[in-house]
Formats: sequence, C-alpha cells, structure tokens
Amino acid sequence: MRRRRVRPLPRRAVRALRVDLTRRAARAAVPRWNADPDDVQRSVLKLVLSLVEFLRQLLERQAIRRMEAATLTPAEIEAVGRALLELERAVRRLARQFEISMEELNLDLGPLGRLL
Repeated sequence: MRRRRVRPLPRRAVRALRVDLTRRAARAAVPRWNADPDDVQRSVLKLVLSLVEFLRQLLERQAIRRMEAATLTPAEIEAVGRALLELERAVRRLARQFEISMEELNLDLGPLGRLL
C-alpha cells in the first residue's frame, strides 16, 4: 500500500488560520466564576440573584397563564402581583447595593444560551 504524501500548508495559510482561530476563541470565551477570595461574596450573590430572577420570571409567566385561563380570583391576582413586584424590587435593591447590573444576572449557559 502506497502512502500519499501530504503537502504542508503554506506559512501564510497557517498564520491566517491561527489568527482566525484566535479571533473565534476570543468571541466564544465564556466568562468564568471569579474565585478571588476578596470577591467571593459578590460572586455568590450574583449567582443567587440570577437564580431568584429566573424563578421570578418563571412565576410571572405562570401567573399570566393562570390569569388568562381565569383560574385565579381577583384577590389572588392582586396578591401574586404584589409578591412578584416586591421580589423584583428586592433583587434590584441587592444588585444595586453590590454594584451588579441586571445584565450581569443574565448568565451565559454556553450551548443552552442565556439564562434570562
């Protein structure tokens, strides 16, 4: 069996490929958790607030579906609305206190997309 000889790529093509791969890797880079001991409290709060905001939005959608299906009484609608509003205010207040923007709470889940 005769082996085919593979021609090496020209240096220019290798350089262009390296530049392209570096550019793509930089765009695809996902921010990682900051394990800096001085920043752990902020990082944990960011994760907790992200999850609470995700659940709040989920509950809000469920409440809207239930309102549209007429399975909530007016008093229940009022109570759910107030609770969700208060929860949103608490998330925003804590985020502001720790200088976390609401955009930072929208975590990148890689192939699954953004959290919120």
